[in-house]
Amino acid sequence: MPRSLPDTPVAAAAPLQRYAMGIEYDGSEFSGWQRLSKHGERDPEGYTTLQSVIEEALSFVAGTPIETICAGRTDAGVHAAGQVVHFDSPVQRDPRGWVLGTTSKLPPAIGALWCVPVSDEFHARFSARARRYRYSILNRQVRPALNRHVLTWERRRLDADAMHRAAQSLLGENDFSAFRTVHCQAPHARRELQEIVVRRDGDVVTVEVQANAFLHHMVRNIVGSLLVVGRGDAPDSWIAELLAGRDRTRAGPTAPASGLVFLGPRYPADVVARFGLPEHVRL
Repeated sequence: MPRSLPDTPVAAAAPLQRYAMGIEYDGSEFSGWQRLSKHGERDPEGYTTLQSVIEEALSFVAGTPIETICAGRTDAGVHAAGQVVHFDSPVQRDPRGWVLGTTSKLPPAIGALWCVPVSDEFHARFSARARRYRYSILNRQVRPALNRHVLTWERRRLDADAMHRAAQSLLGENDFSAFRTVHCQAPHARRELQEIVVRRDGDVVTVEVQANAFLHHMVRNIVGSLLVVGRGDAPDSWIAELLAGRDRTRAGPTAPASGLVFLGPRYPADVVARFGLPEHVRL
């Protein structure tokens, strides 16, 4: 009777440490946030996504494949000043090592800003209670040469005050069907818009907006309609009519991606305190 072999001990898997990381990027050269291939595979030819590039850099620092979850997926050409991601790593690095090491492997258009270890109770997307965007419009006769990648150009004089008044009708929880793309995959169009401010500073008109969540192209579609009001082609009351009508075909065109910057998610004060997140992400 053959002798039985002794049991071979199985090495225990290394415990995972979750990290939260802040990232900024110029989205001009990228095909949006979400990778277009399976995790660990390259994007299809002709496409480069932010997620795949960032995961490749993180994986280099960790020495093992890393997968990220972001607070808010941005479209092609959209920028971020404060994107937040979380990732789980079997290899622990100090926060400075993650930030500097990751940035060293990223292209110039992307940079890691901060990193903190968190527990697995933190989720970059689901722990957030709001997201904030800024849309910037250069309003003058001559097109921009400087900062053209982060601005939209409008030569006709805009009435920023009229745009602001019109925008206030969007506040609260509403059905934003009039401002969602036909390709939006959200199960419903109800969102809570918490703040929207239109202001002028010299030749630049900005639209800053915060909501619990956004539909696909929602900010750019709102701005596109506000531009109609700002040019004087529709009254202030038109935005309220669009909202009530829930008909995307009646609203203004989608504003270009170049002017949109994701300022980042906002987390409840207790979440910020518990996980040691930077104060600027506090709701």
